[in-house]
Amino acid sequence: MTGTPAPTHAAPDSPQRNRPRWVDLPVEDDTANLREGPDLHDQCLGLLPLVGVWRGLGEVDYPTIEGPQRFGQQIVFAHDGRPFLSYESRSWLLGPDGEVLRPAARETGFWRPQPDGREIEVLITHATGISEIFYGKARDLRSWEIETDAVVRTSSAKDVVSSHRLYGIVDGGDLAYVDERAMEGQPRQPHLSALLSRVAG
Repeated sequence: MTGTPAPTHAAPDSPQRNRPRWVDLPVEDDTANLREGPDLHDQCLGLLPLVGVWRGLGEVDYPTIEGPQRFGQQIVFAHDGRPFLSYESRSWLLGPDGEVLRPAARETGFWRPQPDGREIEVLITHATGISEIFYGKARDLRSWEIETDAVVRTSSAKDVVSSHRLYGIVDGGDLAYVDERAMEGQPRQPHLSALLSRVAG
């Protein structure tokens, strides 16, 4: 896509890799590799650079937690030919020498681009009992900005009030994002950031 840099930091075999797929499903399974599976829906063309499996490092910090702390993360953006992307994120906390300490945050959801090609609806559910509805837009062909319109929490979840996220394809083709949150009585401020390289797609 014009304006999107080639992924020079991608895994060397990323064009041949994909997310695990169920080839015996009676309907099309998700694909995170645009070379395989159904064609990307025209409505998703503005999100095309996101499709793939991304993995890298990030940092989490907030006044209510001990930090900053480094984490590893994998994000999968995939599609099944319909006008949305499926989204899955898995993280793990890292020690001072890069060793894996334990599993961390998990998210799943959908990115739903609208017919105008710019507006996006995003639904994200966290394993910690939080569901968020974001609205946003494609700022250009390589960056997307979303902000919560509604946050629903279970009785055991943290008191999250709002979130604002900015995703972008940066020089070299990596995926970077920042997440600002208002929660636990604190004003909205930076909470998460990460830089991820393409490993499949």
